[in-house]
Amino acid sequence: MSYTFWILLTASLVGVTCGIMGVLLILRKLAMLSDAISHTVLLGIISAFLITQSLDGWTMFIGAAIVGLLTTVFVQMLNSAGVQSDASIGIVFTFLFAIGVILVSMFADNVHIDVEHTIMGEIAFIPWETVNWFGIEGIPQAVWMLGIVLVIDVILLVLFYKEFKVSTFDPELAAAIGLPVGLLHYLLMGMTSLTAVAAFDAVGAILVVAMLITPGATAYLLTERLSMMFVLSAVIGVLAAFSGYYIAAWLDASIAGMMAAMAGLLFLLAFTFAPQHGIIAKRLMQKRIKHDV
Repeated sequence: MSYTFWILLTASLVGVTCGIMGVLLILRKLAMLSDAISHTVLLGIISAFLITQSLDGWTMFIGAAIVGLLTTVFVQMLNSAGVQSDASIGIVFTFLFAIGVILVSMFADNVHIDVEHTIMGEIAFIPWETVNWFGIEGIPQAVWMLGIVLVIDVILLVLFYKEFKVSTFDPELAAAIGLPVGLLHYLLMGMTSLTAVAAFDAVGAILVVAMLITPGATAYLLTERLSMMFVLSAVIGVLAAFSGYYIAAWLDASIAGMMAAMAGLLFLLAFTFAPQHGIIAKRLMQKRIKHDV
């Protein structure tokens, strides 16, 4: 397999995995929680390194996943105590991320963990970090981790599709018919944490946030069917990955940054030209209503 193939496969896995999770985050108005998780996992990564003195991928994955889950728990605790949702996210996000930055600056000067790598990532190095798992050689570790997380996410979404759908659109009804709304919320947050952590080391926080929010928001403008929203969000994530890579190679620019920019451009196109919710369609509808009146 070529160098380019592994980069595109990794970015596509990020686009699909983050894209399908982003749909539920958008519908539940929890989009910015993904921003908090994608930054606070730095604390989990540096904590795992300080405890084990190892840069092993699974060790850091576990540490980051734990902090990601704690982020969602702390946000929910503050929200339940009366603090506004956006304020809860801002408080927890900045506090835990700041602790991670402090620990990196104090104890990780001699390793490759740094704040710039955390924010931007470096997807170009993915093809060189290969592992031998299940007797298969030459596959990058990021591909394994993202692939495993994608399978877990898809299985859980299929198993609990109806429950997620009802609790997302009408949580009061879900509670009335006996669905465990709180448990479903934490299950979704756990899936989001695993997704963000799996993508974090490969592509950095910027692309994780972009792929968790933008494809889902774009799909939301294009369809009103939840199942189709999942499909479109995944497709948009892959399109952003491919177009971003080739434009970045042409311009000699940041690959992750360009992929995030292309995701934003695809959203802008949908925001303008979407057949029902786009600006042009809404303006035409307003003119039609005025004409009829």
